[in-house]
Amino acid sequence: MAKLSIRAALMAGAAVAGLGTGAAQAQEEKLTIWTIAYTSDAQVQALMNAATGFEETHPGVDVEIVQRGIDEHKTALRVAAGASTGPDIYMSWAGLGLGGEYVAAGLSADISKYYEQYGWADRLSAPSLAFASQFGEGMHGIPFRFSGEAIYYNKTLFEEAGIESEPQTYDELVAAAQKLADAGIPAFTFGGTVNWHLMRLMDNLLETECGAETHDALMAMELNWAETACATDAFSEMQMWAQNYILSPFMGIDQAQSFNLYVAGRAAMMLEGDWLVNQLNEVTDIADYDVFPFPTGTDRLYGFAEYFYISTKTDDPDLAAEFFDFFTSDDYQEQVKGTFGAISVNMNVDLDADALPIEQQWYDIFANAKGTFVNGDQAFPLDVTTEYFRVINDVASGNMEPSEAAGEMQTFINNRG
Repeated sequence: MAKLSIRAALMAGAAVAGLGTGAAQAQEEKLTIWTIAYTSDAQVQALMNAATGFEETHPGVDVEIVQRGIDEHKTALRVAAGASTGPDIYMSWAGLGLGGEYVAAGLSADISKYYEQYGWADRLSAPSLAFASQFGEGMHGIPFRFSGEAIYYNKTLFEEAGIESEPQTYDELVAAAQKLADAGIPAFTFGGTVNWHLMRLMDNLLETECGAETHDALMAMELNWAETACATDAFSEMQMWAQNYILSPFMGIDQAQSFNLYVAGRAAMMLEGDWLVNQLNEVTDIADYDVFPFPTGTDRLYGFAEYFYISTKTDDPDLAAEFFDFFTSDDYQEQVKGTFGAISVNMNVDLDADALPIEQQWYDIFANAKGTFVNGDQAFPLDVTTEYFRVINDVASGNMEPSEAAGEMQTFINNRG
């Protein structure tokens, strides 16, 4: 705040001096933020309110938020990494495979000094911060949300299929899927065109078949996929789900279309994040839905973080850091709690007493988790993620046998430059 007060004073001085010389008044400073176009109205409004609130507390600053579709956003960042100009702040998913791409490309500034200056490590939750320091030296990005992912289910469709309770084990989940199939109801809906949607099922199957330690070692490429039997078992389960229990044809639709089919009652379950509460609540009766963790047997929470990063293209990293501090502050996070997910990254912010029952369910899921595991596209570097997508899609569509899939993964890993 002090820096901006000094700036304001300098601008005022320039304006006064200009009265005697006919100089134009000082130009306001622009802070440009690139982010994805969120589908929830509440999330979009939260971003706009952040811009307005920051402008109100920082006279002379104009916050411009540029929203793009997911793929367009990624493309714009790749272009900016090789250009002389770009945003001051950009949003990306944390991890080696997504946010890490832009860190490696030199687009993300090391913000270690701001972590120390503002004490963010004392404010923000440990799971959300886990990705900031995984790039060797320095700190990159700050979390503004940590999202858990679990299984949403349509309570009416469960009842129609005679499912009386939420599955507590993987075998019970498969049995529930068969009951749904017997009632003519697809168990899950996925959008295959975006790759990452179907990947969520594969990630959970690896956790189920391999257990936490082996799963982590596979994602870290410390184990040989071809020689790890549970990896082949997980690909076999993926093909089983695709052939029997996923609403088809799923490879020709995207996640948004999958969501619309889910709301229309065409499938009983979706493997989605806590953000879906807001999306469901905006378009349907949220009381018709509930949520439970994917029963992997490890009790770890499946999820990922979204970060804001300071771009190396900015002319004023101090101002960008002040926006980070504003956005993650107790006051602002209290205003927007429940908007980006069930649990705020700010440890000082709790659920409201009148929170929705499904939000309380999410709170309990977070509270009861015994560790976390992240999405494959955040665990892997980008090139391995692309191969992971290809293998998953080929297995799910029947173009590759599960027995070949782990070998394909390992061959690619072995041949990386």
